[in-house]
Amino acid sequence: MSTEAATAVSLYTDGACKGNPGPGGWGALLMAGDRERELFGGEPMTTNNRMELMAVIQGLGALTRPCRVTIYTDSSYVKNGVEVWLQNWKQKGWKTSAGKPVANQDLWQQLERALEGHQTNWVWVKGHSGHFGNERADALANKGVGQKGSL
Repeated sequence: MSTEAATAVSLYTDGACKGNPGPGGWGALLMAGDRERELFGGEPMTTNNRMELMAVIQGLGALTRPCRVTIYTDSSYVKNGVEVWLQNWKQKGWKTSAGKPVANQDLWQQLERALEGHQTNWVWVKGHSGHFGNERADALANKGVGQKGSL
């Protein structure tokens, strides 16, 4: 299936953490046409950045075929990671420009695999500013705080 004919999907994602590290949650809202799907889950001990990454991974993982996905996130870490840093990290053997190991390498690699086959566009939104999709994803992330796995 070509990406020209692929379904257009909006994916709103957010992560939450009570303490950093601490109990955390992730939330994802998928919207395609008049259809919606809410996903959330969490970990008993994690970081906010891991939950931000997990929200995108799980959201993309719920798609059953290649799609044109607009990903809305309030995480500059995730957006910049994919659009700016990922290729350099891989070329440097998963080291930062300072020569240190990349934090959350396991999730970055999962995210890279989850992106395969999809045409993506990343949009940064200001968190807690009344943005419809971000507010819904935030509520889902908070619902998942401290849970093990996903629902």
